[in-house]
Amino acid sequence: MNRKPMMTFIVALLLTLGLAFTAQAETKSLMMATTTSTEDTGLLDYLMPLFEKDTGITLKWTATGTGKALKLGETCDVDVLLVHAPSAEQKFIDSGFGKDRKEIMYNDFVIIGPEADPAGIKGKSLAEALTAVKGKQALFMSRGDDSGTHKTEQELWKKAGLQLPDKETWYVSTGQGMLATTMVAQEKNGYTMTDRGTYIKYNSQNKGNAPLKILVQGDKNLLNQYSVLTLDPKHCPKARYDLALEYLNWMASPKAQKLIADFLLMGEQLFFPNAK
Repeated sequence: MNRKPMMTFIVALLLTLGLAFTAQAETKSLMMATTTSTEDTGLLDYLMPLFEKDTGITLKWTATGTGKALKLGETCDVDVLLVHAPSAEQKFIDSGFGKDRKEIMYNDFVIIGPEADPAGIKGKSLAEALTAVKGKQALFMSRGDDSGTHKTEQELWKKAGLQLPDKETWYVSTGQGMLATTMVAQEKNGYTMTDRGTYIKYNSQNKGNAPLKILVQGDKNLLNQYSVLTLDPKHCPKARYDLALEYLNWMASPKAQKLIADFLLMGEQLFFPNAK
């Protein structure tokens, strides 16, 4: 029996398996926790193929409220974060869970509601609008999910000099994401607060004639800042810090910043780059 061809085959097979194993081991992948607005608007689906092409890094993500995203970072279940709750982010870093924080883009929050506007808030200041909603006991849908939007909304009631609504029958916590909460507000003919990017997406789904309209906007307290956070390797030694830093730097790069500025729906800009 001629064993030489068989040995040659075995050597070739082992070499092929070895190369495949090496290639798999060298695969660069990154897991991110982010807020629902970056997914609902389509921004991530637009950016991430370009990021992968430039860096060779495959990015996967889970979209949830910022509070839950930060918790996933705290428990080292992800490698990087893209979130929008500055005070909570700073606390995350100060607590030793995060290492780097880079502002990437912003938009703003708006108060939306039915065109009939039963509480009469259209054109009012933010504080006047919230006071009117409470005074008329008009239905207000809160995400109630510890997201960046929910955190900001809670702060705004306090800044308006009002007690934070809790068990009032007119104040409804949906426990859902922004688009889902918007749909609940639409069904119940109520008000809610959303980021402008998600509202544009919602409006586009209604061919530019959404049942809920923007009624209050432009207040300085409605700024909505998004940032990338890396995890501290001392706390999460198995997190892909090097790849997370590469993602942070790519998002802050002139190329990615222009891509963010060029991301439009119905001719409207959803996010505004502001990396320094």
